[in-house]
Amino acid sequence: MRIFLILCLFISTNIFSQSDILAREYFKNGDFKKALAEYKKIYEGPSTSLTNINAIVETHQQLEQYAEAEAFLLEVMEDIAYSGFLVDLGYNFQLQKDTVNARLQYNKALESIDLRASNVFSVAKGGFQNHSLLDEAILAYEKGVALNPKYNFDLQLAQLYGEQGKVEKMFTSYIDYVEANPFTVNNIKRSINDFISENSDNENNIIFRKILLKKAQQTPDLLWNELLSWLFVQQKDIKKAFVQEKAIFNRQPESLNRIADLAVIATNEKAYETAKEIYTYLIEKAQDTGTKVSANYHLLQLEEKVSSKENYEAIEAKYLELFEEFGSVSQTLKLQIAYAHFLAFYKNETTKATSFLEKSLKLSLTEFQKAEVKLELGDILVLQEKFNQALIYYTQIQRSLKNSEISQEARYKVAKTSYYKGDFKWAESQLKILKASTSQLIANDALDLKLLITDNKYEDSLQTALKLYAKADLLAFQNRNDEAISLLSKVLAAHKTEPIIAQALYKQAELFEGKQQFEKAESNYKSIIENYGEGILIDNALFKLAELYMNYLEQPDKAKPLYEEIIFSHPDSIYFVEARKKFRALRGDAIN
Repeated sequence: MRIFLILCLFISTNIFSQSDILAREYFKNGDFKKALAEYKKIYEGPSTSLTNINAIVETHQQLEQYAEAEAFLLEVMEDIAYSGFLVDLGYNFQLQKDTVNARLQYNKALESIDLRASNVFSVAKGGFQNHSLLDEAILAYEKGVALNPKYNFDLQLAQLYGEQGKVEKMFTSYIDYVEANPFTVNNIKRSINDFISENSDNENNIIFRKILLKKAQQTPDLLWNELLSWLFVQQKDIKKAFVQEKAIFNRQPESLNRIADLAVIATNEKAYETAKEIYTYLIEKAQDTGTKVSANYHLLQLEEKVSSKENYEAIEAKYLELFEEFGSVSQTLKLQIAYAHFLAFYKNETTKATSFLEKSLKLSLTEFQKAEVKLELGDILVLQEKFNQALIYYTQIQRSLKNSEISQEARYKVAKTSYYKGDFKWAESQLKILKASTSQLIANDALDLKLLITDNKYEDSLQTALKLYAKADLLAFQNRNDEAISLLSKVLAAHKTEPIIAQALYKQAELFEGKQQFEKAESNYKSIIENYGEGILIDNALFKLAELYMNYLEQPDKAKPLYEEIIFSHPDSIYFVEARKKFRALRGDAIN
């Protein structure tokens, strides 16, 4: 008997589940009569729900059967004491333009909160918010809090104020909410992010900053420093964010992780002087060797990036000083690899770099650490154009650490080295495998290189243009940028009708940017846009040119239509999200 009852219940539940799916499908397709029939089947069953009741009312309203909707609601209200139905009844009158009776029911709903404070949940959320009656919903929440101070509707009120465009009230409610629930700070940041911009003079940014500063004066709390730091980061004002992070660390000196994260942000935003300042601070304050070594490593990477040859001796001296202080041990391996890279790629002392790394390989290292050293050794051999020796190192990594990310990186370097050699067939075979790489960055790079080879290998049986381009690419890898630019000019002059031209223009433009020859880069990007609009580089060229106008040529008016072109003509572009954000900022939107 028990099994029979369970079976009946299962069959019944399954039938009503099917009715619900059917009803929703009918409703979505505008077949409201059929939808109503299915919803009523569910209602007549043993386990109807508030969702089902609301669906029946809404379906009646879609059919303009307002009298039927009213009768149904009144029938339901006799059996179920749910104050939200008063709002539904009022809204049914509102749809008929009967504002008097609508207001009468809305007032009854609000009065029900006076009788029982807990009715606020059904009236505000289940009733007014469901029908986008924002003023009434706010009134209901405020009434609920007044009657029971234990209730906290700051989050709901913030969202409603946001929908109404009452930004200051919204910010205040979010701040009140996060003050009571500090663990929600990251969620609140995400909510607020939609209402501020990168422009520190934006009205919303100013309002938010003033609220935080006022809070910090009234009730000092590190939470306000954290939010101010976050705001300054959104505004790209990393220096001000650093001031807030130092204030946090001075009061809670347990961890430097937040400051280390800020240093990375500063570097990514090309705020190099501020990044140097932050890394110097980390070195001064860190108590553990790991943090000190890491900060010194990043500081030297920045020095290399922005220094001229006159400073190379000072940079090398700093490396040697660090090895003297911390030792040439496994814990400083990243620093050792960086030093070898500096010797080879900046000072052109490849023999010295290789010898240094061979000593590093003799340390007590894990297989992954050995792979990192071999990866750099391979790169230095490519720099010297000792391709076959480089391939040996890359292949060793693939064999020792199969399917790992560093193994995939080594395979990509095998493909790139083969490409530099002019062995395009072998390079292509390796790149096909890498399209499924677990690293999105490697997969994207592999796809780009494969497309370059595939698109250009058939145009000329001797593959002259592709070989010249690969040589220019190698020269760029070797930091011989002037030679690379010159060789690409030869490609552009001698192979005008071949598909390699767009790629050569783009590569040359990037090299021009590196040399701060922005007008020349501008010319190349414009040439791609004007002459190769159907090619795969069009969205790249649009975005790069827009960034040139924004960051270097100080012509934001020219950047705006380029971002717009990406948004409307290239929605699949990897630059789409960033282009939309920057376009809206240029258009002066208050909300991102």
